Amino acid sequence: MSPPIKDARKANRRGAARLAAVQALYQMDIAGTPLQDILADFESHWIGREIEGEQYLPAEGGFFREIVTGVVTEQRRLDPLVDRALAAGWPLKRVEAILRSVLRAGAYELAERRDIPARVVISEYVDVANAFVDREETGMVNAVLDQIARQLRTAEFEPTADASSSRRSNGS
Repeated sequence: MSPPIKDARKANRRGAARLAAVQALYQMDIAGTPLQDILADFESHWIGREIEGEQYLPAEGGFFREIVTGVVTEQRRLDPLVDRALAAGWPLKRVEAILRSVLRAGAYELAERRDIPARVVISEYVDVANAFVDREETGMVNAVLDQIARQLRTAEFEPTADASSSRRSNGS
């Protein structure tokens, strides 16, 4: 039921957890699988195993569980954030299911995991999206998550005092 991965990539355990979380969210969206069932299914049958010729990498289980549970718990708050960041006239419900899952997971991390730099979150979810969709769609993921990050984490995108003073001294 999980969407096909375009090409297998070497990833770290946290990256593998993000990939598995997006797949789990996709399956929940498409098949209506309950949260506890999807967590149990992925943790016992998918993560770190080979399924239908695809190797699923070992993932950081707690991080996988946090993302999936967090997205489900916070979806009423996350979906409007994503909706506002999408192009006018293109609501989240019109976005392809796998991309909805990527955007929701990315928005969750941007909102809740301030210990992970926003640029890292964006880059990681662009990589996850790249496993499933074409470059044009990964660009949309980048743009939407960047807009959400700039809204939620403004300070991370402001020039630092050091950078401003070095630009002035360099004549920039």
